[in-house]
This record gives sequence, structure tokens and C-alpha cells, in this order.
Amino acid sequence: MTSTPRPFRRHFGLGSTDPSLDDPLPAAPPVSTAVQLATKDLLALPGGTFLMGSDDPEGVLSDGEGPVREVELDAFEISPTTVSNAEFASFVEETGYVTDAERLGFSFVFEEFLPPGLHTRSPAVPAAPWWRAVNGASWRSPRGPGSHYRTWLNHPAVHVSWDDAAAYCAWSGTRLPTEAEWEYAARGGLVGRRYPWGDELAPDGDQMLAIWRGDFPDPEPGSPNGTVPVRSHLPNGYGLYNMVGNVWEWCADWFSPYFHRTAPSRSPAGPPTGTARAMRGGSHVCHASYCNRYRVAARSSNTPDSAAGHIGFRVAR
Repeated sequence: MTSTPRPFRRHFGLGSTDPSLDDPLPAAPPVSTAVQLATKDLLALPGGTFLMGSDDPEGVLSDGEGPVREVELDAFEISPTTVSNAEFASFVEETGYVTDAERLGFSFVFEEFLPPGLHTRSPAVPAAPWWRAVNGASWRSPRGPGSHYRTWLNHPAVHVSWDDAAAYCAWSGTRLPTEAEWEYAARGGLVGRRYPWGDELAPDGDQMLAIWRGDFPDPEPGSPNGTVPVRSHLPNGYGLYNMVGNVWEWCADWFSPYFHRTAPSRSPAGPPTGTARAMRGGSHVCHASYCNRYRVAARSSNTPDSAAGHIGFRVAR
């Protein structure tokens, strides 16, 4: 993968009282218009103490959603939306970055979104045959060859690995949120609720999130399955959109189902090492019968180089 340049370290002369004898400090690089646009809408959250996790009977015990515990966070900023295709394109255009999916030559696309010819020549994932390994699928071609991200400019960038997301963050002067920050933000000020808006999935019959419609994996006839624009549906109490559903969102933490049971309660950041990174929020292919992880306390994980048509990210600072 293309390496991401690290910020320069300023050199300060030691043992000299004459500044002229020290190495000159390099001028800070100018911040590009694209970077400014990528960070202009970050929302400032005050931090504080909140109840993290859930003992919900719908939870997946092996994911380590519980127990409910008190966590304290410092103030931070977070994007109201996931990074869109338009924003990710600005990053790639400015840096020439090549994503993991592009480098590997393929990524995973949900079979329902593939034309018949591409469907038949793309091998199924044995454990989840509704996913197909599609040659040429990447953020540029979200549904494989013949598709183009410009069709979905205001949709979330997908087929983005954790490593790709980290590279975008390095470019934009941001970082990925920790799991604790993500859940605090997703709750929007509500305490102990299942979703960012309350406990009912569809209060008053309103569709509040993008998840699978139909008898999974078969779609409901005429249903608009797939990603939705990043500012779809109502924002939560903190002004954040689509914190559940639409796309899985990478978090900074290494994943563990147990580490949080003994981790510090102040600004927890996950275990120091691991093999998979945490993801939050569920996605547009989640369904009650298959992946009931579109609750604010739900968790999942994937290896840092993994990419698929339902994985994206948002940034924090």
C-alpha cells in the first residue's frame, strides 16, 4: 500500500543559547482547501460521564456488548456524517493514495447489487454466500466494473479498509473515534436507549435508518436497499446522521470482547494490540434475522486490511 507521509518533527537545538546556531524550523505546510472542507463541519461534543454498553437481550453475548458501565470522556469533535465519496475523492486526487481494495484487485459486493453476468463470474464467500468477491470492486466502482462512485457522490465511501481510513485521517488532520467516543456520540444524549432516537425501531411507522428491507437475503420488491446519502434520516440529539445502519464505521480501537471489563473508565481506548479493529453501527445489509447489530451498543470487528461494500468511516479530532 502507498505509505502515508508522517508529519515532520521540529528540531530544537540543545545546549545553545544562540538561535542562529540551531537548525531552522521548517515552515508549516499550507492546509489545502480540500482538507479545510473535510473538517469544517466537525461538531464539538463536551464529553463527560455516560453509561456505555448494554445488557439488552437482543445483544450478541460473544461481542462483549455488556456489562453496562460508567465511562468518562474528555471533550472531542466528530463529523456529523460518514466520509462521502466526494470527500474521499478529494483525498485521493490530492495524494494519489491507492486503497487496499485497489491494490489487491477485488473487494466484496452484496450479490443483490450485481448484474447477472458479473454475479455468475464472482465467487461467493463460503460462510456468507450473499457476498461475492468481485474483481475491480473498490471505492471507485462500488458495485464492481461498470459502476462509478460519481453516481453516489453524497453517499458514504465504501470498500475502505481501516488502513485506508487511517490514511485519510492523517491527510485531514483528524483521527478515527474510539469506541467509547463513537457510542457517546451515537447516543445523542439519551441514556440507555437501544437506538439514537429511543427504543422503538420505527416510531409512528417512520423509517429511521437504512437496513435491509425484505426477507433476508431476498429484497422486498421495489425496496430501495443499498446505501443512502450521508445526511439521510433525522439526526440524533447531537446532530449526527446515520449513526446506525447505512455503513459499518471503523473505530480506532483494536477489538476485544473482554478488555473493557477491566479497562480504565476514563477515556478508554481498547487493548494495546490485536488482530481486528472495532466497527460500530451496523449497515444497510443488516436485518433482524441476520445481523441485528444496528443498535448503539452493538459491536463487530474486521481485520485492518478488510474492505466491503458496507464499510465506511467518520472522523474525529
